[in-house]
Amino acid sequence: MKKVNIGVVGLGFGKEFLAIYKEHEDVGTIAICTRNPKTLNSVGDEFDIPQELRFTNYDDMVACKELDAIHIVTPIAEHVPQTLKALEAGKHVACTVPMATSLEDLQKIIDAKEKSGKYYMQMETSLYTREFLAVNKMYENGELGRIQFLKGDHMQNMSLEGWGDYWRGFPPFYYGTHVMAPILTLAHAEPLSVRCLGSGHVSQDKAEKYGCKYAVETATFRFKDSDIVAEAHRCLFETVRQVRECFDVYGTKKSFEWEPTVDEGHTIFYGIDDFEKFTAPDTAELLPDCIKKFTLRQNINDPSQPSFRQGSGHGGSHPHLCHEFIRSIIEDREPSIDVYRSANISAAGICAQLSAFQDGAEVEIPTFRKK
Repeated sequence: MKKVNIGVVGLGFGKEFLAIYKEHEDVGTIAICTRNPKTLNSVGDEFDIPQELRFTNYDDMVACKELDAIHIVTPIAEHVPQTLKALEAGKHVACTVPMATSLEDLQKIIDAKEKSGKYYMQMETSLYTREFLAVNKMYENGELGRIQFLKGDHMQNMSLEGWGDYWRGFPPFYYGTHVMAPILTLAHAEPLSVRCLGSGHVSQDKAEKYGCKYAVETATFRFKDSDIVAEAHRCLFETVRQVRECFDVYGTKKSFEWEPTVDEGHTIFYGIDDFEKFTAPDTAELLPDCIKKFTLRQNINDPSQPSFRQGSGHGGSHPHLCHEFIRSIIEDREPSIDVYRSANISAAGICAQLSAFQDGAEVEIPTFRKK
C-alpha cells in the first residue's frame, strides 16, 4: 500500500506528533512549517527533514504536490483559514482543537471538505485517553448499566509561561472540546440545548480582550430522545487548581469518578459503600509496534511543553490520533472523529459560550450531518 506524505505546521506542541509520524510505518515523506527560521532549522535537523521540505510560508507547504495531508498544530485563530486552504488544495486535514469558534466556520469547513472529497479529523485527545477507552469499554460491556448522569471538568490555569498572548481572556467554552467530547460520546445521544452560567470574574485586561468576564463557566446540556443531563465546568484563568481534564459517569450498576489529583487513582463505585481504586490500563496493544512506545509519558519528546504538562499527559492519546488519521487515508474511509462528529463536539462548546454571553439563556445546539 502507498504511504502517506504529510506536512506538520506548528512546531511547538506539533513536535510531539512529528516524532510519531517519523516512526510510523505508513508514513513516507514529512514536511514541516513554522514562521520562525531558527525553530524550523532546529526541528528540521533534529528529525532529519530535507531542506526542500522545510517551509516558513504555509501557502508554500500546502502547494507542495508531494504531500497528501496536512496536520495543523497552530494557534486557534489559524485553524479555520489553514484548514480551508489545505482542503481547497486537495489535502486531507488533521487539526488540533477546536475545529472553529463559530457555527458559521464549522459549516464552511464541512462544505470545503465535501467539495474536496478529502478527509478531516479533529485531533481530540480526550477520546483516545486510557481512561476514556477503558470506561467506554465498560459501558459497551454493560458493566455500568444505564447511565444516569455525566459530568466533566476542564479546569486549567494558563497563567504560566509558554502560552501565547492570544490565550489571555479567551472565552473558556470556545476551547471546550476536551470536556465536551467524552460526555457527549458516552451520552449516546445528540445534544439538544445548553444553558451556561458564569461565575466569578477575571481581571479587566482579560475581560476586555474577548468580552468574556467570567472566571469559571458551568454548562448544563439536554439531549434529544434522552432523559440524561450532562454538566461541564470550564476555566482558563485566575482560578487556583491543578489542571484537570476529566469526566465522571454515574450508572445503575457502576460509576466512575476521575482522580482528584494527578496519579492519585480513579475510583470505581459498585455499591453504596463499595468501591475500589482504578488505574486505566495502557493501550499500546491497540497500535502497531513501531509507535507503541508513544503511549508512555517517558517517550514524550518535551514533557515540559505546556500543552502536554497542563493536559495531564493527554492519557497516551497522541499515537492513537496519528494512527487513526493515517489509516483512514490509506483505507479510504472517514476517520473516527470525522468532520461531522468534530463539528458537533465543537458546536456544543460554542453554544455553551453563547449561552454564557447571554447570562444563561437556553441555546439550541445544531446537529451537523452528511448531506
